[in-house]
Amino acid sequence: MAQQALSSSEPDTSARGPVSRIIRQDKMPLLVLLLAALVGTLAGLVCGLFESGVHWLVEQRITLLADRPWWQLGLLGFGFSALLGFVGYFLTHSFAPEAGGSGIPEIEGAMDDLRPVRWWRVLPVKFFGGICTLSSGMVLGREGPSVQIGGNLGKMVADIFRLPKEHGHALLAAGAAGGLAAAFNAPLAGILFVMEEMRPQFRYSFLAIKAVGISAIMATLMLQNMKGQGAVITLPHYDAPALKALWLFLFMGATFGVLGFVFNKLVLACQDGYLALHQNKRHRFVAIGMLVAGTFGVLSLFAPAVTGGGTELIPHLMGDEYAMATLFLIFSVRLVATLICFCSGAPGGVFAPTLALGTLFGVVFGHLFHAAFPELGIEPGAFAIAGMGALFAATVRAPITGIVLVTEMTDNYQLILPMMITTVGATLVAQALGGRPIYSQILERTLRLAARQKRGDGSATAS
Repeated sequence: MAQQALSSSEPDTSARGPVSRIIRQDKMPLLVLLLAALVGTLAGLVCGLFESGVHWLVEQRITLLADRPWWQLGLLGFGFSALLGFVGYFLTHSFAPEAGGSGIPEIEGAMDDLRPVRWWRVLPVKFFGGICTLSSGMVLGREGPSVQIGGNLGKMVADIFRLPKEHGHALLAAGAAGGLAAAFNAPLAGILFVMEEMRPQFRYSFLAIKAVGISAIMATLMLQNMKGQGAVITLPHYDAPALKALWLFLFMGATFGVLGFVFNKLVLACQDGYLALHQNKRHRFVAIGMLVAGTFGVLSLFAPAVTGGGTELIPHLMGDEYAMATLFLIFSVRLVATLICFCSGAPGGVFAPTLALGTLFGVVFGHLFHAAFPELGIEPGAFAIAGMGALFAATVRAPITGIVLVTEMTDNYQLILPMMITTVGATLVAQALGGRPIYSQILERTLRLAARQKRGDGSATAS
């Protein structure tokens, strides 16, 4: 009887079972997802402001130098860009050496607990230093810096809310995805980049994947609210090539694989050459940087096609504005210019320059194939778009990201199959030659030089 009375006195939780479970469950996963949305929003806002700052400063530089004699144009152009270079290189070397270069290897190292994330110094240096170097006319992209900015914002939010280490890594990855999504207005590419290119470092869990997706979506929404919903690059829509012409895309992809393998070797050799020149001494580092920035500032006034990130050049390559010889010359000059600028340690990336190089190489192939096989009805622009992601795939070794990125950037969904053939062919050939992802190699080099510096055997600079 007493037992019956006791049981009757217990509250009936059958109706409130789901509510009770919700109350009792761990709130941490929900908090992480909410913070991932915050990180993505911040990444979209800051990266949008970063892009606007670069464009505004470029316009100011051009306006200042307009309608002047050629000799004044050269002197003032060199001086103004050298001053911008001074700001970028000085901030980097003095306050945050890890902000030099693209910053993607730093994020990969942080996800593997090999590199610290000092967001309080990297964020201002990368933002203001990157604006200065990118607007000087140097061949640098804002996409790598956007990834580092996004990753550092993720770490900042994780530190402020004192998240456990595991969830802090999820927000770091989410910020990186949001940064890339905001840079290219490509949310799916941002997600895939973290899951494919950063797969050795990314700590796979359902929560981390959701956090990355939410951040990329929120970053894209913020960017589109600021910049509009249009594709980053406005290009014609090309028809899918005939099946009998697809082998040409495979041949072009194999050539891109060789080019990507050689390009990665040249990047590492060029970085070592710069280190031998400045020996990580501030005055040398800054002086060399000013010389590089000033030189490309002058070039941007007289030969704009061989300077800048390259995304503005891509639409002009699809028509008949340039002869074959001119296209090959622009490709050769931009290849050397990319190595000179990126390897100098300036806060800027190589993402956009490789896309421009891939487009140039692809359109050259397209014209050659069109002349050699006129019966196939080949459109050179289709090869240019397929080549846009091929060099990226061969150097970064992320073919799926390359395919999706180019598709989202150009809105040419009908070329997915040729892009797949080209990028996979480029990746396989680069791998067969013994090539490795460029960001992994740069990270290994940074760790090696940091260890030497710690032992007192030499000096290192972040790349």
